[in-house]
Amino acid sequence: MSRVVKKRQADPKVVQYVWSAIEVIRNQKQIANMDRISKYLSRVYGMHPKDTARQLVLAVKDGLVVETLTVGCKGSKAGIEQEGYWLPGDEMDWEAESHDWYCFECHLPGDVLECDGCFRVYHLRCVSEDHRPRDTTSHWQCGICRGSKRKNLNKQEMTTYLKFILGRMKERAVDLHKRGKESKQPMYRRLIHTLLDVDNIQENISEGKYKSFEEFRADAQLIVHNTAILHGVNSDQTEIARLLYNDTCHELNELMLCRHCFYLSNARPDNWFCYPCSPTHELVWARMKGFGYWPAKVMQREGSQVDVRFFGHQHQRAWIPSDNIQEITVNVQQLQVKRSLGWKKACDELELHQRFLREGRTWKGKLEEKHDRSDRHERQEERQEEAESSISSTSNEQSKGNQEPKAKKSRRSQVAEPKEEEPEPEMEAVSSSQEIPTAVPHQPERMSVSTQTKKSGSPSSSSSPAPRMVHRGTQTVTEVSCQNMCHDKYTKIFSDVKEMMKAENKRETERVLKEALDKVRNVLSFWTDIWLKDTPFPSRKPPLLVEKGGNCSKLSTVVVLTVASGDGGREEAGGEQSSVQHAG
Repeated sequence: MSRVVKKRQADPKVVQYVWSAIEVIRNQKQIANMDRISKYLSRVYGMHPKDTARQLVLAVKDGLVVETLTVGCKGSKAGIEQEGYWLPGDEMDWEAESHDWYCFECHLPGDVLECDGCFRVYHLRCVSEDHRPRDTTSHWQCGICRGSKRKNLNKQEMTTYLKFILGRMKERAVDLHKRGKESKQPMYRRLIHTLLDVDNIQENISEGKYKSFEEFRADAQLIVHNTAILHGVNSDQTEIARLLYNDTCHELNELMLCRHCFYLSNARPDNWFCYPCSPTHELVWARMKGFGYWPAKVMQREGSQVDVRFFGHQHQRAWIPSDNIQEITVNVQQLQVKRSLGWKKACDELELHQRFLREGRTWKGKLEEKHDRSDRHERQEERQEEAESSISSTSNEQSKGNQEPKAKKSRRSQVAEPKEEEPEPEMEAVSSSQEIPTAVPHQPERMSVSTQTKKSGSPSSSSSPAPRMVHRGTQTVTEVSCQNMCHDKYTKIFSDVKEMMKAENKRETERVLKEALDKVRNVLSFWTDIWLKDTPFPSRKPPLLVEKGGNCSKLSTVVVLTVASGDGGREEAGGEQSSVQHAG
């Protein structure tokens, strides 16, 4: 039965101020009376004494502060009874409360309307006209309970999608996670009815407790509710929690808009934007202000605005006026676009998407791939069973037709015995993976031999009891011819390598000799220049290069430099000189 009930009246943020004042005053071995609490709140938090007195009275009524009469034991008020305030003890079972104490929409106290399906409460003014109860006798459920009855997807798909959203939530919830430990203290449990943080949401996702997206959205809103109660409605921590909730709502809206796009944009496989969705998106040319026409997918339409996502590197989203939208069939030359490198890449991605559409190619997730693999496995097992049954039936028929006993052979080499008056047919088994057909009279020879196959003669004989089998493999050659071919082949290779090495050695020798001759010429030229410069012209004589040995030196293979007086410095090389010059 839905009716407005009176819950707590004190502001939860001011209650925490009062708790801190009582704790400080009690630690100073003093009585926490109205005067001391008012001065402390005025000095630390800037509260007016009248507001402090009013909130303190409401906190006592809510059971969040305990009021007692205490007799002073020292000072000017020794022996005088005075009011003292204490922190609440464990005399009240806070977990026995079935509903929250603060409005789930504005997070403030007051007279609230309890939901019959969950723990949430709302101010009557915070509920929309459509969701307000018609009378006080009918059952009433909040919008979250109504939306959670709609089942969206199965448990596995729900877990996969919500894990992507949880990753975004963790980025925002770093600061909230640091301050969330305070809410687990006993005093804060008197303010927070249902504890929840991002870690609890992760556990719920892993255990598959969410049956709809509305339940997940409600838990994100519960984080905002608890944060606003602890830190205040306008605090920085509450603002962070609101951003987290807004991001979660945005991700859920994107998921409801197109779950294929949502999954691919988070999983990011190769060419993820090119895979068609189900249903497929409309392809258009869209133009933003200050840019040219680019290929894009239409995500949704609202009035004269079109939500598109562009092909290209970053796959950006934008709301484009319908006047700046052209059909994809329009000729590119009519659009007068600037064919930049990014535009060409976007068009290449568009062509790949269109090719996937023509081929009917779609992205298959892990669940669909697993289902397809199981189907393929079942079909393969059925085909194997059919093949085995056909083979067994064929073997039974053959065993019935053969009256004479046969030697035990393998299944691949079993053949039927021909009649004696008919010529012997020749049969060939090309490889071990192929079945050998049974011999049939007056049937042409079956042969499947690749290149470099040497066929051996097999004259038929009527006296043989069974047909002769010639087993051939691919590239079957006699052993002698194979050895000869290998010998000739490698002999030619070795001879070619030998010739190449000889040519290389010859070139290297010529290069070394040339370098040595160049060095000799340079040395001779150097010493010739020195001799011509230092020796006077009349006394110039050609130098003799001698080879010393004992008391005399023998000239051998010397170079005689003759200076002609007529042409001024012409150098001439001589041969071997047989004269002997004594040393000393």
